[in-house]
Amino acid sequence: MTHRSRALLVLLALLPAFGLLMATADDGAAHGTPMKPGSRTFLCWQDGLTDTGEIKPVNPACRAAAQVSGTTPFYNWFSVLRSDGAGRTRGFVPDGELCSGGNTNFTGFDAARDDWPLTHLTAGARIDFSYNAWAAHPGWFRVYITKDGFTPTRTLTWDDMEDQPFLTVDHPPLTGSPGTVEGHYAWTGDLPVNKSGRHIIYMVWERSDSQETFYSCSDVVFDGGNGEVTGVKDPGRPPTEPPPGACSAARAVTSSWTGGHQAQVTVTNTGTVPMLGWMVEWTLPDGQRIDSLWNGTVMAHGQEVMVHNAGWNGSLAPGATTTFGYVVQGGGPDPAPALSCRVG
Repeated sequence: MTHRSRALLVLLALLPAFGLLMATADDGAAHGTPMKPGSRTFLCWQDGLTDTGEIKPVNPACRAAAQVSGTTPFYNWFSVLRSDGAGRTRGFVPDGELCSGGNTNFTGFDAARDDWPLTHLTAGARIDFSYNAWAAHPGWFRVYITKDGFTPTRTLTWDDMEDQPFLTVDHPPLTGSPGTVEGHYAWTGDLPVNKSGRHIIYMVWERSDSQETFYSCSDVVFDGGNGEVTGVKDPGRPPTEPPPGACSAARAVTSSWTGGHQAQVTVTNTGTVPMLGWMVEWTLPDGQRIDSLWNGTVMAHGQEVMVHNAGWNGSLAPGATTTFGYVVQGGGPDPAPALSCRVG
């Protein structure tokens, strides 16, 4: 079985816990990112995801991104967004932050490097574009490219980008099921002519039913290629992986009142190796909802809740602990919630 196949199987196993929506967003939140040519977050997720569900980047640029932003952005590869974007680009997204869209959760993916995963293309060729629809919503896609003379090791600014998109797509068709890797928007288009060497293809997805806007960088090289990808798990993964980590989660109710309560969860690295991140999952009783949460990132679908580490508290040495807290509205505390903890 290929690394990609195993990665997809791991993702599918995690789907029920991940859900489709960020709990802090409205119920119509869209999510997605380019898969062809693949964005930095998508290809780095493929590069780092192991058979155990842990993120262990092999590519040096992806590994550096994890050191800056933690592993949460890898699991949220489809969430490089600005809820207030309204389709804005130049003058809204700051220079040096184009690849993160100015979203500080993805700062590590702004690094000016020449060793990001790379898609090989041919100038002027007609290719199939694919943009993941983790949550589907109508909108427009604008596809830009860097100017001639672009240098990948120089901070990316708007002056490096061509003024106009080389391709604009109006509400393309959806293929497959949202909430899966296979669910995507698809269109065919011509690449710019007379391009050679390294470039960045920059895509902007502007929803037509809200201000939410997505931004992404896809590193490409015009060398006569046909969409081949290099730099994902190339080469260097040791023949045997270190033992997978383990963690536990324990909850303590800190206060309660009529119609709600506050709790604190302690996460402990119970394994023998350091871990780069953690995920805690549980099911809320019917009628309850998370009203606020701190020291973590929460995702929810119905009563199923998953909390990822924040950017600063995911790395735990063996025996080390960290905590996050939350407030629930809609009833008293469940006397014996079943909390599960997963490394990743």
